[in-house]
Amino acid sequence: VIVHDVNELTEKLFPIVEAMQKHFSAGSGTYYSDSIFFLSVAMHRIMPKEITQIIQVDLDLKYKTNIRDLFDEFDNFPEGAVIGIAREMQPVYRHTFWQYRRENPQTKVGDPPPDGLPGFNSGVLLLNLEAMRQSKLYNQLLEPAMVQKLTEKYHFKGHLGDQDFFTMVGMEHPELFHVLDCTWNRQLCTWWKDHGYSDVFDQYFQCEGEVKIYHGNCNTPIPED
Repeated sequence: VIVHDVNELTEKLFPIVEAMQKHFSAGSGTYYSDSIFFLSVAMHRIMPKEITQIIQVDLDLKYKTNIRDLFDEFDNFPEGAVIGIAREMQPVYRHTFWQYRRENPQTKVGDPPPDGLPGFNSGVLLLNLEAMRQSKLYNQLLEPAMVQKLTEKYHFKGHLGDQDFFTMVGMEHPELFHVLDCTWNRQLCTWWKDHGYSDVFDQYFQCEGEVKIYHGNCNTPIPED
């Protein structure tokens, strides 16, 4: 067991993620403390080299299977993929990308699965740190100029930290991601159903199969056994 000091991590993270915080943070401007919400984005830069794979998970999860089975998903990464992540199960990015969608009516950006690009949810993350270190493309995308270029292209302004960054990058470079089955991150939040998207909500929210991990996001109660 290795214990990591949050303040030390934030100190290392801040210079790497400072530029992206203004695009993907809830607050106005760049808060030093917000850097920790971008930990996964630059984990490969701050973890010891001998650590090659990490699973990063939210606290509001309930496991219905052995977490070791999730590690097996690393073996399913296609060539070039650096991160394993499940799709977002609400139309949050349909909303966020509204301007881009209006200007590009044929786009799949923000559309529901299976054919659309609904964005990602970072509640369950598989980080192949070795692949992240070696991926020239991924590291280029961390550069402030590239972040600026993509946010301008997609008219993107988010507030969900690393999840927003991965979602935006995934629209441009889906090959960097291994998409986990929804059963590995069965999100339960239904906030967007009551906020203007009831007509399409179920297209995003449906998830077939036996749930392996429940995610009680936005304080949603998780089903009892």
